[in-house]
Amino acid sequence: MVSIRLVKDAPLFSDHKITTPEDAVKVVGDFLCEMDREVLCIINLKSDGTPINCNIVSMGAVNQTIAEPRELFKASILSNAAKMIIVHNHPSGSLTPSKQDTMLTDRMLKLTDLMGITLHDHVIVGGDNSQYFSFNEKGMLEHPKIYLSTDYKTLDFGKTAMVAEKGKAR
Repeated sequence: MVSIRLVKDAPLFSDHKITTPEDAVKVVGDFLCEMDREVLCIINLKSDGTPINCNIVSMGAVNQTIAEPRELFKASILSNAAKMIIVHNHPSGSLTPSKQDTMLTDRMLKLTDLMGITLHDHVIVGGDNSQYFSFNEKGMLEHPKIYLSTDYKTLDFGKTAMVAEKGKAR
């Protein structure tokens, strides 16, 4: 049995609106910079930028953490969030996004567009929390244009289904 109910509590970390990467870093950056391994969290926001909660999604190794979209969305959906910010740390102090960081951001950008929850930013913190890398500030969060057919008459159920990778049939 699953039960969902709305409980009004004070924001977990802050009631200060988050509108910039600096704001997100102020909310969780100090906590993440104390970690000796990569930790990925989601800050869920109301539509005006007020934080609802912060969810630690994954704690990994010294140079990587693994998270699937289902874990990233879970608290956002249950919190009725309008926006989300991904924040994670690089214990090495390097702020350069890894290939996995970029791929996760791209995947989440596409999925948030479909889900109707805005991916406001993906921020990487490192070292002493004095610097950060923001995918949004670097112009890397261009929203994809995804068009889904709503006319069932145009769907062809007789052909072999194609998966996302070009040319691979299921």
